[in-house]
Amino acid sequence: MNNKPQKPKPSLIPPHGGYHNLKSYQTAEIVYDATVIFCDRFIDKRSRTHDQMVQAARSGVQNIAEGSMASATSKKTELKLTGVARASLEELLLDFQAFLRQKGLRIWAKDSPEALAVRRKYLSDKSDKSDMSDTSDLSDPYKIVTASPQVAANTLICLINQASYLLGRQLQRLEQQFLTEGGFTEKLYQARQQARKKL
Repeated sequence: MNNKPQKPKPSLIPPHGGYHNLKSYQTAEIVYDATVIFCDRFIDKRSRTHDQMVQAARSGVQNIAEGSMASATSKKTELKLTGVARASLEELLLDFQAFLRQKGLRIWAKDSPEALAVRRKYLSDKSDKSDMSDTSDLSDPYKIVTASPQVAANTLICLINQASYLLGRQLQRLEQQFLTEGGFTEKLYQARQQARKKL
């Protein structure tokens, strides 16, 4: 008699969600919160631009979360929504660049001392954004509420670039997973075929 414990069958539905732990989601959330503060300070609340910028920032966050949840049954949908998140942040990036240009304010060069300072702060922040018990500076860690228009807009441009870079890497990883592991429909078909063989 074989008393060896049998290995549990791998679940058809893979682990999914957990988007709060994604650095791309955490960064997009910072961008969203900071964009709301920026727009309330510097963009007319009655203007279409105000709504569009806030919605673009929100879309970045929401699509990462929705894509992460959709990964349970559709890698294709996860890929699509992650791409939508990145596109939304690109739209927001153009709005911040336009704001600086139209106001005659300087756009920081990628390797300017100011941009490098923002990047250093971003890279040195090792706090776990998924730990909601730490609420210190959670909604405005880059002090957008007191920054000048030029500093605030340029800081957000730096953060959007970081989020976009992370989403680009995420897309590459998702594409590779899709190519090597296949999608949910393929797995469902394979599981059905194996079940029929046992009958």
